[in-house]
Amino acid sequence: MKLNEASQRKHAATLLPSLPRGAETLIIRLRSLGDLVLETPAIAALHSWRPDLRISVLVEPRFAAVLEGNPAIAGLLSSDSSVIKTARGLRKRRFPIVFNQHGGPRSAILAGFSSAQWRLGWAGYQYSLMYNVHVPDALAFFGTDAVHTVEHRISQFYWAGLPRGPIPNARVFPQSDAVESIARKLAEKGIVPGAPYAVLQPGARLDEMRWPLARFAEIARWLRDKNGIASVVNLGARDAEISAEVRREMSKCALILEPPLDIRELIALIAGSRIFIGNDSGPVHLAAALQRPSAVIFSVTDPVQWRPWRAPHRIVQTGATFHHPRGDKGIVASNPRSISSIVFEEVRDACDDLLSGQARTTGAAERFTSS
Repeated sequence: MKLNEASQRKHAATLLPSLPRGAETLIIRLRSLGDLVLETPAIAALHSWRPDLRISVLVEPRFAAVLEGNPAIAGLLSSDSSVIKTARGLRKRRFPIVFNQHGGPRSAILAGFSSAQWRLGWAGYQYSLMYNVHVPDALAFFGTDAVHTVEHRISQFYWAGLPRGPIPNARVFPQSDAVESIARKLAEKGIVPGAPYAVLQPGARLDEMRWPLARFAEIARWLRDKNGIASVVNLGARDAEISAEVRREMSKCALILEPPLDIRELIALIAGSRIFIGNDSGPVHLAAALQRPSAVIFSVTDPVQWRPWRAPHRIVQTGATFHHPRGDKGIVASNPRSISSIVFEEVRDACDDLLSGQARTTGAAERFTSS
């Protein structure tokens, strides 16, 4: 390593330790559901080490509920539709240090115009000129490009001086009014308080990430007939294109709550479940954060990066391999079969393991938690 690089790294490692007691700290993570959940381990680690810091998170209003009730967070700031208005609000706060955990152009601009003395972002990302502290990406930082998203996120804080150690679980906090609302909705559908139920997540961002609905229906019937567990289907706001087919395939074997739940109600629904079964998607990470046993079906996204973090789970996958142009991105290198080739028995066996208490409880191997 060149001397100037060594000097820069040594200086960066003093940033967090040198902050005065009670200093304001800003984390930018604008969206989305799973990404916000996977932000919480780094926030918890920072708060545990320095509980005096006042940690604020800049987030889009529609996703703020993910962080509601989190005791490590002193404030949630809303990302207005106007970049200029949001930037002005940040400048007024005079944060001494800003971590851009998002990485896109909007978040980079907001970090740059925040007026913070120290602005951290990953080297080589868009608009990196907005940062004056550039954190090496996964390959340079960890020596491998295949890391879990949680590990990638926390690397910014390690670079700024957070001591390495065991990385906490992700956490979300069900709110009492949402819990009551979900209890009423379930009771209306015949699931009384205390009765076991599963949450099924048939939607996903891409067609090739969706396991066939007919097989979700098979799982629902198996849960009901062999285990006495009712199934509740979550249809998200983006699942309109499959909603009619979901009703055709699953209305006789599962409950479909309508209209689509908001995030607060979804958290409450998953919190009360016996098991979660779904495609790789944001609700998977809610289930992990709530320590719900989860059977997760992967196809064109990498389980190394996106598997449930430090929670009981089983992975069912197509066997795809990936290369990683950067720490938060994986691209399929080869895929021996489609998600539709995953048979009912594979997912059933994963669920059987979870229901019998045989489940992995870590995320990716925690390779990078000690210096």
